[in-house]
Amino acid sequence: MSQKRRELFRDPRRGKIAGVCAGLSDYFNMELWLVRILFISAVLLSGPFFIVIYVACWFILDRQPTEFTQHVPQEEQHEERVNVKFKVWQKGEPPRQALYELKDRFTRLDGRIQKLETYVTSPEFTVSREIDRL
Repeated sequence: MSQKRRELFRDPRRGKIAGVCAGLSDYFNMELWLVRILFISAVLLSGPFFIVIYVACWFILDRQPTEFTQHVPQEEQHEERVNVKFKVWQKGEPPRQALYELKDRFTRLDGRIQKLETYVTSPEFTVSREIDRL
């Protein structure tokens, strides 16, 4: 059992300025809005110290790599994992929304399986298979 090692990146796609808060959100598995509120609160309470840290993280942290989406088949890129959150501050979907999403996925999967069964039991498939055997 190997655990996936998490790394800290900045995510400019989801970020407002440089993606530092979005990267922290991914790293700590927290909602992005909560990380932003915590950062703004820290700036208001401590002054420019956290602004300097934000700018430093902007230059120090690498962008989040996007290579993993290039090697995944197009069909699987759209099917993301359903993350259910158990606490309000965690990233993910509420349990009820996750169940609706899973039900929708299983309905689409059932439709695809029905199409496959229809084709496999059709005379067209039988003829095609006999031609391939020649």
